[in-house]
Amino acid sequence: MRGPGIKIIVLALLLAAVFVSVRVFGLGEHLEAERLRAWIASFGIWGPVAYIVIYSIAPSLMVPGLPLTVVGGVLFGPVQGSVYTLVGATIGASLAFLIARYLGRDWVRSRIEGSRIEELDRKAGEEGWKIVAFTRLIPLFPYNFLNYAFGLTRVRFLDYLWATFVFMIPGVVAYVVFSSSILDLLRGVLSRQFVIGLALVIIVSLIPVVYRWVKGRKIKPTP
Repeated sequence: MRGPGIKIIVLALLLAAVFVSVRVFGLGEHLEAERLRAWIASFGIWGPVAYIVIYSIAPSLMVPGLPLTVVGGVLFGPVQGSVYTLVGATIGASLAFLIARYLGRDWVRSRIEGSRIEELDRKAGEEGWKIVAFTRLIPLFPYNFLNYAFGLTRVRFLDYLWATFVFMIPGVVAYVVFSSSILDLLRGVLSRQFVIGLALVIIVSLIPVVYRWVKGRKIKPTP
């Protein structure tokens, strides 16, 4: 199981842990989204800046992006959370790319040695932005792995940058919209926003499954 499947499991475990903590310690009354977002807004521009900076650094340290994405939805809501998360994730992916290409090529190669980087390099050299777009929209590789891996390929940085930004939008929006209503759910309120977010997460998660199914049908030999 890879990519979105693992993300769903991690997200479910995270929600379960938070839900149990809320029930055990009686924190429900403190988990009001509007109150929390008003508190974040009191910091002015520094709240979003701090979040974007943290998200920008995290991929280079191999920190999973899902918890940060959830935090973005909780703290900033579906619209602003999507924007800040997308900006932070794109900057973070770009920094990891540049580290792999110019500063840590030998170290990164040792980390991913024996992987499918050679095939990725070949495809990136032939297709350019198309392979970046494909792997972002249909995440068959882990996000942090891809950031470094593309830095070791022949894909141009500008192609990598814009394709990463554009084709991460569906996944980012899905998870941010979903997580933006988590606090309401923990307080026992099932909002329409949560249902929409859950539907988006399921749709995004099914993209690789549908792709493999379609690909399997295409290459299946006819009797």
